[in-house]
Amino acid sequence: QVQLVESGGGLVQAGGSLRLSCAASGRTFSRYSMGWFRQAPGKEREFVAAISRSGGSTGYADSRFTISRDNAKNTVYLQMNSLKPEDTAVYYCAAGSRSEPSTSHESFTYWGQGTQVTVSS
Repeated sequence: QVQLVESGGGLVQAGGSLRLSCAASGRTFSRYSMGWFRQAPGKEREFVAAISRSGGSTGYADSRFTISRDNAKNTVYLQMNSLKPEDTAVYYCAAGSRSEPSTSHESFTYWGQGTQVTVSS
């Protein structure tokens, strides 16, 4: 069982940056690949970025974002740059048992509650 808690969301102007964090409970964080997804009002949840267990492999939906992890701190990060109003959404952190990153939400078993990101124009 893994519990995930996101933080770092907020209100930012277009063109700005935010860094999201996701802290995981337990001692087995390094056994999970991690991902970030987002969901805007009225839209389906969509893939943002994912990272392998070791951090050696990553996958992205957008090159403005960078995912990283610190297994010693049980934390995964999402650096978001050049933000646009269309990036406004609730951002979710997820953990999955695959060793390599996946773009599919079905590959992830554990989910955080989400953190709101709002980008003003």
